[in-house]
Amino acid sequence: MNVKKVFLSAALALAVASAAAAAPLDAFKGMSGTMDIAGGTAHIPVMKEAAKRIMSVNPEIRITVAGGGSGVGVKQVGEGLVAIGNTGRPLKEKEIAQYGLKTFPFAIDGVAVVVNPANPVGALTKEQVAAIYAGTVKDWSEVGGTAGAINVFGREDGSGTREVFTDKVISKGELAPSVNVVNSNGAMKTAVGGDERAIGYVGIGHIDASVKAPTLDGMTATQENAANGSYTVVRDLFMNTKGEPQGLTKAFIDYIYTDEGAEIIRKSGYIPLPRK
Repeated sequence: MNVKKVFLSAALALAVASAAAAAPLDAFKGMSGTMDIAGGTAHIPVMKEAAKRIMSVNPEIRITVAGGGSGVGVKQVGEGLVAIGNTGRPLKEKEIAQYGLKTFPFAIDGVAVVVNPANPVGALTKEQVAAIYAGTVKDWSEVGGTAGAINVFGREDGSGTREVFTDKVISKGELAPSVNVVNSNGAMKTAVGGDERAIGYVGIGHIDASVKAPTLDGMTATQENAANGSYTVVRDLFMNTKGEPQGLTKAFIDYIYTDEGAEIIRKSGYIPLPRK
């Protein structure tokens, strides 16, 4: 065996693999400037990781990522305060007309009802959840749990996560005035994870050991089930721009649709969508 030849072949293969991995980031060579992103909080893990990789290969680029919810994303991008405004729901016709927005769906996420891990309830129905949020069911003993008041948490008006929950879980049912409002998926996890009698809802990509997702009408909330259609409380995640994206903003959106972008989306707990 020619050891030198094998070594050179291995080195060449490694060089080719490295070049292929770097290729999507090559688009940012020679660029400079600042880009701000805000809006839906489900998007944050994807946006931050993409920004980190881009800035690591080009220190002349500065990308900031903030949350605020889908309503904030629409308003800030529409008013020119950020380059990309993220939403966890499709844009409304009046938003498109008012601001001249362009939309880019890039991932599928499910929305799951969550309780504290110490809560013995492992299964709920949509009907039970609707009754809890309407305030007609107020004690965990009424849905098979340990006796005690149910502390109900929801999201702010304009939240994409809230819109999907309202449409697909409680069928646009009434929300009791007693629902405690939090402003992000992270805040929801903190609230539910710190309260044994709490109930709330988050994007499936945010489920971790701090919360538990009971089955819902027999459906198990996982991204695999969201992808194969056996879990039906799902939504697309969108990046939105004011007019056609240009320069750094266009390069960022293009990067999200590369194979490397798809890898970031999967690692963040979501399902990548092809560019439409």
